[in-house]
Amino acid sequence: MPRSNDDASHRSKSPGADFLQLHADDAPVGGLSDWLARRLRLAIADGRLPVGSRLPATRTLAAELRVSRGVVTEAYRRLSEDGHVDGRGRNGTVVVAAPASASRPPAPGATPSANALFTAAPGADVFDSLRAAPARIDLSPGTPDLAAFPRAAWLRAERTALGELAASGFGYGDPRGTPALRAAVATWVARTRGISVDPDEVLIVAGTAQALTLTAQVLHDSGIRDVAVEDPGSLGARQHLRSRQVRTPPTAVDADGLRIDHLHASGAPAVLLTPAHQFPTGVVLSGERRRELMRWAAGGGLIVEDDYDAEHRYDRPPVPALRSMLAEEVIYAGSISKLLAPALRIGWVLAPRRHRDDLVAAKRYADLGNAALPQLTLARLMESGDLERHLRHLRPRHRRRRDTMIGAINAHLPGAVIHGAAAGLHLLITFNAGFTDTELASAALEAGVKVQPLSWHRQHPHEPGLVLGYAARTATEIDEGIAAIGEAVRRL
Repeated sequence: MPRSNDDASHRSKSPGADFLQLHADDAPVGGLSDWLARRLRLAIADGRLPVGSRLPATRTLAAELRVSRGVVTEAYRRLSEDGHVDGRGRNGTVVVAAPASASRPPAPGATPSANALFTAAPGADVFDSLRAAPARIDLSPGTPDLAAFPRAAWLRAERTALGELAASGFGYGDPRGTPALRAAVATWVARTRGISVDPDEVLIVAGTAQALTLTAQVLHDSGIRDVAVEDPGSLGARQHLRSRQVRTPPTAVDADGLRIDHLHASGAPAVLLTPAHQFPTGVVLSGERRRELMRWAAGGGLIVEDDYDAEHRYDRPPVPALRSMLAEEVIYAGSISKLLAPALRIGWVLAPRRHRDDLVAAKRYADLGNAALPQLTLARLMESGDLERHLRHLRPRHRRRRDTMIGAINAHLPGAVIHGAAAGLHLLITFNAGFTDTELASAALEAGVKVQPLSWHRQHPHEPGLVLGYAARTATEIDEGIAAIGEAVRRL
């Protein structure tokens, strides 16, 4: 008598499949196709197989489950008849719809409503929630023109780096980073920021975010538990410091930058600041304040310099990095997030001798070092001059978008005061009005425009304001976004 392909009693024991952790031994006797179809429907319903995902080839899944190919083909046929999947020839079988009855509670971290996002105090995941919030126009700060990413130059550099990479280069490397990128960064900061540094002193990290987290860890372990920060100043930077139990006493910022008298009054042994382009006000630390800060550092203070937006300037001359004048009193952090793309997650730290080994150890234990191939690709991009050419290409694009945003603010928000227009990738606008900036940010998001309220970046109360990024948006999007914010202001 012929054996049925659907009879579990006559198959060898299945080792199971990685796909959905399926194990054919769980199926009832004589019901393999029914069992498999049910498991696939459940995975589609609960989101493990989202719309657009491709199912394994029938031959592949059958081999993994040690069942006949007909069992898998029949299960796929049943899902196709239900309308859940669609067979697309060489492109395989694709999930095209979830069951209409499939409803599940929001997953942890799911996007809150606009009101919930801005009424609660910003938590650790506030930026994740804001990024996930749907909007027609995203005017969040901190992103360059991603559409201008130099894909062709990056691919050329990557092919060259990959072609020259020895087999040993695919193994574990120096946690400080590849020698090629450390040398390229040393040359880059010398050319663009006036910093003289040996490549051996360069530590490659996963962006400024990791630089701040590792620095906070090292300072905390060395007994420094307070790092003064600018107020207003980056909420994200405060979060990274606080994640390592480092307190962040606020220090006022005015038109000349950080108030050094307030820094003295704070009693903090270290300070984090953005002297080249203060976030979010856009002011530059003045010459007199730099001299005051140098005197403070000479008395034993430690400076953590986030060289934020230093390369993006339009209406003012460049200013040297603090690290170029105070090598042994400054932990310097830079990255390519605002030059190329945040997704690359590449930055660098230059540290005084007394903290260098501890930072390298912290990086080693964090992740054993950044991925090598992107480092080698970036090194090629820097050495070839392509990165400088990209920056020269970006500046006029960013300038035009800044000018568009200023014109739109003047047209649609006549009561707003504009700050920080001479450089950077964002503008700060403040209001003398009877509403809060979180109310305005919430109303803007309801209208489909994503912004950050100034109050997120303040520890002390101040006038309401919005931080508005312009570099990643077209002129049309900028004008429409500011017009929508203007309408929201008039409704409040």
